[in-house]
Amino acid sequence: MEEFLMNRSSPGTSKSKVSLSLAKAIDGFLKFKTAEGLSQRTITSYEFTLGHWLKYIGDREVSDIQSSDLTGYMAWLRTEYKPRRWNGSSEPLSAKSIRNVWVTFRSFFGWLQVEFKFPNPAKEITAPKFQKHPVETFSKEDVEKILKACVYSRESQTEERKKFVMRRPSSNRDQAIVLMLLDTGLRATELCSLIVNDVDLKTGKVTIRHGVAGGAKGGKGRTVYLGKVARKAVWRYLASREDGDDPDAPLFISHADRAFNKDSLRVLINRLGDRAEIKKAYPHKFRHTFAITYLRSGGDVFTLQSLLGHGSLDMVRHYAQIAEVDVEQAHRKASPADNMRL
Repeated sequence: MEEFLMNRSSPGTSKSKVSLSLAKAIDGFLKFKTAEGLSQRTITSYEFTLGHWLKYIGDREVSDIQSSDLTGYMAWLRTEYKPRRWNGSSEPLSAKSIRNVWVTFRSFFGWLQVEFKFPNPAKEITAPKFQKHPVETFSKEDVEKILKACVYSRESQTEERKKFVMRRPSSNRDQAIVLMLLDTGLRATELCSLIVNDVDLKTGKVTIRHGVAGGAKGGKGRTVYLGKVARKAVWRYLASREDGDDPDAPLFISHADRAFNKDSLRVLINRLGDRAEIKKAYPHKFRHTFAITYLRSGGDVFTLQSLLGHGSLDMVRHYAQIAEVDVEQAHRKASPADNMRL
């Protein structure tokens, strides 16, 4: 890192005197962004995207990179690249994924321009267009089926017995997870980062800790709440665990007694969806369901923004449009200046 910093340009240094390989630049970029406090999820995304591009293009001098080196790679991703996914799918990358690559290039070369005065080849590339997917939610019937799938296995039948179902050993845990996702709108990483001490089962208060430990986007912690049904489910689950009273224990653990991560949580919800015969079951769909149901049940957009942890109203407005809630009317009702009669 010290050698890297010594190569950094200073005022008056011409760009031709700066020699920097892509591999070293990527390493420095990731360290700088980590020091800035970006979330681990963002850092991991940058690292994967830039590492993949480096393997494709080869380690070269930063000064030799042209816009065509970036657009050529993005075109290859669209047409020839076959991704390897956890579910075995090899479908082409979505337009949104291609746009994320463009965003990474903009950030990386923008940083190089500021720190080392290199030209920014990404600046000349137009943002790839993509069509936003409609927000998908679970219906009341869907949730009931998933909760039932938490408790019972698929129907089985042998030659000697009639059809039967068995109670699943993880039923209490799985129901508690589903109800917490539904009742709080937590992101997957936020739920997986919870420890027992973060949840007050008397009041329903759930604390998302600040910083990396809390798993929140941008490290911004907040407070959300559980209703009575979800609280009861979490209590029932913790009561069955030997470490249920340990304040530092993970709130939800897998069969291997390890804390869940976003990938294992996604697999769990996906399997529950399969058993319930519900297509497209994934953790973030509960977040959408929470937001839409909250607004349709009379919740206001500003409180929803706080509960979801959004920095702006943009996404909340999108939810409001779907729920047919008037944001302007909500502001009129809640306007501090108007209510103070100034």
